[in-house]
Formats: sequence, C-alpha cells, structure tokens
Amino acid sequence: MSEQELGITESKEYATGDWYAEVVQKAKLADYAPMGGFIVTRPRGYALWEALQDRLDGWFKETGVTNAYFPMFIPESFLEREKDIVEGFDPEVAWVTHGGHDELEERLAVRPTSESIIAPFMAQWTRSHRDLPLRLNQWCSVVRWEATETKPFFRTKEFLWQEGHTAHEAEDEAWNETMLRLDQYERLFEDELAIPIMRGRKPEHDKFPGAHTTTTIEALMPDGKSVQSATSHYLGTSFAEAFDLTYTDEDEEERVAHTTSWGLSWRSLGALIMTHSDDQGLVLPPTIAPTQVAIVPIWQEDTKEEVLEYAEGIAGELEAAGISVDLDDRDERNPGFKFNEHELNGIPIRFEIGPHEVEDEEVTLVHRPDGESIVEDREDIAATVEAHFDDVYDKLYDAAAENLEENVREAESPPEILGTIGKHGGYVECGWCGDEACETVIKDEIAAEIVMCPLDRDEEPAQEECAICDDAAEETAYFARTY
Repeated sequence: MSEQELGITESKEYATGDWYAEVVQKAKLADYAPMGGFIVTRPRGYALWEALQDRLDGWFKETGVTNAYFPMFIPESFLEREKDIVEGFDPEVAWVTHGGHDELEERLAVRPTSESIIAPFMAQWTRSHRDLPLRLNQWCSVVRWEATETKPFFRTKEFLWQEGHTAHEAEDEAWNETMLRLDQYERLFEDELAIPIMRGRKPEHDKFPGAHTTTTIEALMPDGKSVQSATSHYLGTSFAEAFDLTYTDEDEEERVAHTTSWGLSWRSLGALIMTHSDDQGLVLPPTIAPTQVAIVPIWQEDTKEEVLEYAEGIAGELEAAGISVDLDDRDERNPGFKFNEHELNGIPIRFEIGPHEVEDEEVTLVHRPDGESIVEDREDIAATVEAHFDDVYDKLYDAAAENLEENVREAESPPEILGTIGKHGGYVECGWCGDEACETVIKDEIAAEIVMCPLDRDEEPAQEECAICDDAAEETAYFARTY
C-alpha cells in the first residue's frame, strides 16, 4: 500500500458519509458484499464486535442470563400469532418459499427479530412460578429488507446483534429487568466506548410492535445526527397471551407471565467509528481496541540490534501485563509509513523507540487522538501505559461529552425546531401534546423525528404547550435527525 492509498482523502466535517465509508474500508473493518445492502466484516472489524460481545455477555451472565440459539427461519403461522409483530415488520421480512426445487407448504420468514419463535418455547419450558424468572439471550444475525443505501454497521439488510428475552411473574420484576438491561447498555457506551448517551423511551407510535414500553439509549454523532444505540422493551403480557406463556402461582392459580426483550446491534460499532475517528483514520478507545499499543523501533544499521532487543523487552513486559501489542519491526517500511498506518488503524498509543530511548532507558509515547507526545521512564512501563490508557479514554469521552452538551437546545415553535435542527443538528427539546401528527409536521419538512421522551411518564413537560400545535403539552419530546 502506498502513502496515497493509506491516507484518508475525505473530510469528516464536510463529507461525513464518504469519509465514514473510507475509514471503514481503509482501516480494514469491512468491505461491501456483491449483493446490495450487505457487508463483509473483516477480521479487524469483527474483533471489535467480539470485544463488545465479551463485555456484554459477561455482564448478562452475572445477572442470571443464559445463552441459547433458535432457528433463523420462523414459520409464517408463528409470526402471525402476534399480529403487531407481523404488521410492524411485514415490509422488512425476507421470505423463503422453496427448499431446493420444492415449494414449501408454509413460507418461512428469515428472522427480523425472534419473539415469535422464542416465546412458544419459553411457554413450553414454563409451568410453575418456580420456573421463573426465565432469562435467555442469543447472539445471531437478523435480516430486515429495508436498507436502501448501505452504510456499514449503521444500515445493512443483515446485521449482527444480541437479543435477550425474559419472562417474569410480576410487572415490577419485568420492568426492573428492562431497566437493568438499559443500564448495562449505558455502561457499555459510557465505560467501554467513551460515548455519553441520552436515555429515554420511544413515543407510543414508535415503540417496538406489541410492546408496552420501549426504552432507548441515544448517542449524538459529530454531524448532529442521533443513533438509536440499544433498546430494552417491557412487553407487558401481550406476547405471553399470544403464545400461552403462563404459569401456576403459589396458590395454584394460572397466571400470564410478563415478558421483556432487549437488544444491541453492531450499529454500536458505527457509533464508535463515527464518534471518535478523524481525518487521519480510525480512532479507538484502549478499552475496546484489538491492538492497544504499537511499538515502532527506529534504527540505523549499527543500532538495530540494541534497539530491537530493547523494544522486544518492553513488548514482552506489556504482553505479560495483559496489554495487546504490535511490535512493528518490518524492515521494508520506514518509521513515517508505520506511524501513519497505526494512526489509520486507530491504535490508541504508539511507542517510538530509538537509540536515545535505549541509552536513557526511556520510551516516547504518542496518544492517537491528538498526537500528544510524552517521554516516560522504562521502569514500570506497564503501569505507566495503563495510566495513559485512562488519559486517552478521558480525551475521547470529554470531546464527545462536550459535543452532546453543546447540542441539546430548546425550541417553542415549528420554525424554531426546523431552524435549530437545520442549522445546528443535535437534539431539540420541546413540549409535545402526544399526537403523532405533530411529529409528522417536522418530519415532512426536515426528516427529523422524536427520538425519545423522558423515561418517567409523570415528569413535568419542558414547556406548558406543544411546540407544534399549541395544545397543552403532555410530555417532553426530543427531536433529531437519525441514522
């Protein structure tokens, strides 16, 4: 790869979509598949997904969740048992009609979500209150045939995700489960991805089909658009009634279970890439980076042996401390090329080690986000690097937090909402009467929608009147453009 091929040519600020696509491809995260709307996830991109998976899976299991796997095909009759699911996903469902040369007796849906295949088995496995709570999760892919323009990780016809499904005796238990999962998603973004989030619930007209309440975390991108980053649904008893998910209580009375479902997709990777990366390429927090430190030895022929020996000793010490390291001792590439390549690939910290570092028993560290260079002692280098990881994380989080803080604004009329979003992007907070028609007024003009309302339904509205129709406001709405 030449220097020209290595560099990012598009601007994040002025050509965000083209810049994003270039970062994804040049940092070797994904390629476009031959079928429109699909992508090929490359090893470096999949490593990021595995890191997210590892964190979440551990937290789920600590809180009573067990993993299972259900078929990717769902009989049409199963899907139809929950009418809201059918109506909600019908335009997006991919159907299998033939097996080989034979037409199937019943169409099979490629799962757009799995409530209608998982709930019947949860019903089979639940007899008594002693079987509850039942907490299942699966890591899989789903297909939603709605993507018109592919944006890797953000919008593809097939995407990777996890979907959790639980059943409980009582409403409060199920609601607490819904909130627990939302808390874990928030923890992932705040503590692992260095992305501050907004949390709330979807308006009634935009909740998950069949759900009682859909809660969400929303992340604001640097271009002013919001990303629905994860959702957690309290489903009430509608799915349990549709699939006969009942249990006998302590008094031998038959009761209907309360259920939840919750999911996070690789859209979170899109948010990660979009939030932190820059015109030099990918930027990753050290918490999630597949390679945390790149060591670049710099030598002349007469110093090569001692420089490499010194660098290898440092690499071994870091690896022994559980830090992932790339010791870049390639002969055929000069240090400048290596610096640019490691910047493009988003490695959080670079070590530069030459004869002076060897002589002084030091290391020159460079932070990826801003190029800050610091000279540190060789002694206790692993502990030193961990402290620098915290510094790098804080830089990324603080920049994202500043972007969020500066881009939540109030408005009190349609022209104000439209003008604010049109000029600044971000979130516009306003009073809302609760009527979907008022959202449509804004959506038709500027393709912005209500991304969330406060979690607490009893919270006083931000304004007394609906900013669109001037009727009494029932709650606060946050408008934004979305990915």
